[in-house]
Amino acid sequence: MNEFQLDQYLKQCQQQVNQRLEYWLQQQNGLAPRLVEAMRYATFNGGKRVRPVLAYAAAQAVDGETTLADDVAAALEMVHSYSLVHDDLPAMDDDDLRRGKPTCHIAFDEATAILAGDALQCLAFEVLTRSPVSMTDRTRLRLIQLLATNSGTQGMAGGQALDLAAEGQQLTLQQLETIHHHKTGCLIRASVAMGALTRPEVNEDQLQALDHYAQAIGLAFQVQDDILDVIGETEQLGKQQGADLALAKATYPGLLGLEQAQQLARELSEKAITALQNFGPSATPLRELARYIVSRSH
Repeated sequence: MNEFQLDQYLKQCQQQVNQRLEYWLQQQNGLAPRLVEAMRYATFNGGKRVRPVLAYAAAQAVDGETTLADDVAAALEMVHSYSLVHDDLPAMDDDDLRRGKPTCHIAFDEATAILAGDALQCLAFEVLTRSPVSMTDRTRLRLIQLLATNSGTQGMAGGQALDLAAEGQQLTLQQLETIHHHKTGCLIRASVAMGALTRPEVNEDQLQALDHYAQAIGLAFQVQDDILDVIGETEQLGKQQGADLALAKATYPGLLGLEQAQQLARELSEKAITALQNFGPSATPLRELARYIVSRSH
């Protein structure tokens, strides 16, 4: 049996979702070519595709076909890309760099960047409604509901609002966890659940175990991001090192100290792996992703 190679798996998943992103972006008509160009710029700018990879790995964990998760993966990446475009705006985090390149509003202009984010969000839901993958109406609606709930006021957008309100504030660990559970964690939870739901035979016990996994890695992802903001290099991170400190944001290293934050990230990774104890070898990609998330350098 061949040993699992995470690097190879990541590349395969990235290529798979990129093909679907390209397909859907090509469907956009020529009404506003500069807008579509900005959407493409925001989407194809070197992202790791963590959320699509998690969707594929979750589908695989429940013995599903990863190709059935292609459009789910594309929709998730569109929502993630739109959120980064808006996060980078001067009214939000005011970032000039994203993944080592000028942010969308720098490469184009603020108005076009806002519209590109709006259009990517809309396209994500269009993809879920128009996907040619055979599924029941109930499953399709459940996918739409999961993405909407975890992206909106109960999820990512709500978490970003809390994050902005907390700048310059002294937060407790629980308050910080609440912010990141919503801002980062909710879309990661959606990614895992939506990927698993592309297999019709998935059961609720499997979905619950996968959600426990996703909650742990969602928080671990943000803890590692906070750590990298302290110890990473701008060139490697693809964004300005020390950006959180410059905005007076509460971070895990700031509250716990660097060493304890690193320990927390490792504990969350192990907690995620433990949640998969009833899954067999099909969940190997999810286990390796839990390790990767807390060992990555960008």
